[in-house]
Amino acid sequence: MSTDQLSTTFAALADPTRRAILARLLSGERSVSELAEPFNISMPAVSKHLRVLERAGLIARRKEAQWRRCRIAAGPLKEVANWTEHYRHIWEERLDRLDQYLQHVTTKEEKSHGRKPRGK
Repeated sequence: MSTDQLSTTFAALADPTRRAILARLLSGERSVSELAEPFNISMPAVSKHLRVLERAGLIARRKEAQWRRCRIAAGPLKEVANWTEHYRHIWEERLDRLDQYLQHVTTKEEKSHGRKPRGK
């Protein structure tokens, strides 16, 4: 996937309505009107969101009689996952350091709670 396509995918995913549409498509193919149900936006606005998702390759649309049906297309999402995988080691290292710090703090607290109070 080229950087331009990756940018297009990230731009499409940047909008919460489009992410919600994709989430609704996880359960299977749906009509445009079914996709529009939970949103308090006009059908032309839903259509615009669908066009953005389609241009990014995140959904595929087909016409069935008078209905337009949409389904998720996983290819670009796999490419995003592959791209982000290159950065996994950064988060793993940070989580390892956090774990070490928390273990250190816990050990320190356990030792301090086990002490007898000092007399004056």
